[in-house]
Amino acid sequence: MSLPYRLWLWLRATAFWSGFVPFTVFYGLLSVLLYVVPGYLRRYHILVGWCSLSLWWLRLTCGVDCKVQGRENIPQDQATIIMANHQSTWETLAFATIFPPLTWVLKRELLKVPFFGWGVRLIKPIAIDRSAGRSAVDQVKVQGKDRLDEDISLVIFPEGTRVNPGESKPYKVGGSVMATYTGYPVLPVAHNAGASWPRMSYIKKPGTITVSIGKPISTRGKEPEVLLKEVETWINAERATLVFDSPDKD
Repeated sequence: MSLPYRLWLWLRATAFWSGFVPFTVFYGLLSVLLYVVPGYLRRYHILVGWCSLSLWWLRLTCGVDCKVQGRENIPQDQATIIMANHQSTWETLAFATIFPPLTWVLKRELLKVPFFGWGVRLIKPIAIDRSAGRSAVDQVKVQGKDRLDEDISLVIFPEGTRVNPGESKPYKVGGSVMATYTGYPVLPVAHNAGASWPRMSYIKKPGTITVSIGKPISTRGKEPEVLLKEVETWINAERATLVFDSPDKD
């Protein structure tokens, strides 16, 4: 990548951050007022405006777009457990605009992040202490069933952290334990967002991110390890087929 082109990308990223940070502050302050608004869905749809606005701004300033394959696989009659690979901040924004109302299994430290954490608290996340071991798994099982029974889908990143494209980490079994316990189906999702917005990257590479949604996987009667292997195999195989469509040929 030539220096002038890299500088151009840096300027575009600076324009993005100059809007993204104020958007986050605004919605974080707004979320304080939303504590008095009754109803999960009312609060949720207001807060998802932050995701939609941020993705629009990202597309305008950095030229990052997306396409979604397999929308027809999203169940419309029940909540699901969305399991996906984790590469970027991008999917944490985009999933809320692609799928029906959802919440997240996340590390509890994120709730302490100013502005962002204030908003996340309102959408009933399952905030875990990742060092808690078995008790964290039990927490996900019980609270996960509560959310799913309320028709709130759950997003779980089995890798547990963002992983750069081309790299891999072992999938953690906690999400599969919860899935087999609740009996709700798993919706496997693969994407290549890290090709545009890598972990800890300031610059955003222009192009089109692909999100691929697989058919729901039944969890009933399966052992957690068997289910996890099925999900991991599908995600890894599908991820290998995805192409990041970028105008950057330098």
